[in-house]
Amino acid sequence: MTDTGFEPYDTPPPPPVARKRRLRTGALAGTAAAVALAAGLGLGHVAWTTGSPSVAASGASSSTSTGSGSTSTGSGSTEVSSIAAKVDPGLVDINTTLGYAGEQAAGTGIVLTSSGEILTNNHVIDGATAISVTDVGNGKTYSAAVVGYDTTKDVAVLQLHDASGLQTASIATSTVSVGETVVGIGNAGGTGGTPSAAAGTVTALGQSITASDAGDGSAEQLAGLIETNADIQAGDSGGSLVNSAGQVVGMDTAASAGFSFQSDGQSSGYQAYAIPIDEAITLAKEIEAGSSSSTVHIGTTAFLGVELDAAADGYGNVSGGATVAGVITGSPAQEAGLAAGDVITSVDGNAVDGAQALTSALEPYKPGDTITIGWTDASGVTHTATVALSSGPPQ
Repeated sequence: MTDTGFEPYDTPPPPPVARKRRLRTGALAGTAAAVALAAGLGLGHVAWTTGSPSVAASGASSSTSTGSGSTSTGSGSTEVSSIAAKVDPGLVDINTTLGYAGEQAAGTGIVLTSSGEILTNNHVIDGATAISVTDVGNGKTYSAAVVGYDTTKDVAVLQLHDASGLQTASIATSTVSVGETVVGIGNAGGTGGTPSAAAGTVTALGQSITASDAGDGSAEQLAGLIETNADIQAGDSGGSLVNSAGQVVGMDTAASAGFSFQSDGQSSGYQAYAIPIDEAITLAKEIEAGSSSSTVHIGTTAFLGVELDAAADGYGNVSGGATVAGVITGSPAQEAGLAAGDVITSVDGNAVDGAQALTSALEPYKPGDTITIGWTDASGVTHTATVALSSGPPQ
């Protein structure tokens, strides 16, 4: 299965800064043509620049999925098809436009309410300037707004516009156990249509992984995950990991096919990971209630409009600040006079020592807030300017 990564948002929260990055790709998280995941478990969606999506092949496993509408091959395929038929109507395909990156991507989402509240991974919508969602149950396509997200837990909630009568997912009331049969279901490869399904077993619980992105130098630490050998692929991110009764036990989030990563487990061979559904829904309820925190972002995202060169500062302090690789036309950064080659050194008088520090410094602000940016240009001259942040894509 695959997470395809279109990242279109109807009214997506823009990121504090638009990072110059490659989209993250990985077996479960997503497949992409212009995106490469360097050391780390894949936490991306399927992404491509133009034309048809290019789907990355997943690693071998006890069962395989072969694209839209496929089910696991081998023994038990009829049973898998029966389980998938129960689950499919409670899923959506998420297509996003990554406007600043000139790409599109796609993933999967789980329907929580009949009025269109959707649970998905944060990385499925990361960087989206437009989002459209197609409900598998009724075949209709809706625009979507980002309600909120938690980058540290890789959870996001969307709200479809003018949706009603949607079929919701059946959520398990008990946890899974090691050795239990599970099926991963989602928009593998971002091809849309009937979701793909792949069967496997739960191989471990409470697992921790580190997923990193060579494109922007960032890394995510995820803990408490369900590990399975089901063949979860790019585009499946945000999809359902279900038990034999078709009840959702986890949200597909990452997989190892074709990529290296670090985990705390001792398993070998194919590995995929899902966030336990009770944890994901608890966080979704907090987001829906508007409970922001140091990790939970509610609503639209404040946007400065610079692309950061993570390679230049290593997401650290090599350059003494955040190196600007480019400036978005019409953005607050352009209006302030920032240009490629400048190094941003402070926000409201507080020093920043790299791209990640700048992103963190901007996180508390909302669109319309005024901040003072300090930077040094290519000639070594220092500058300050006061800018009003605009609204941009989620990060």
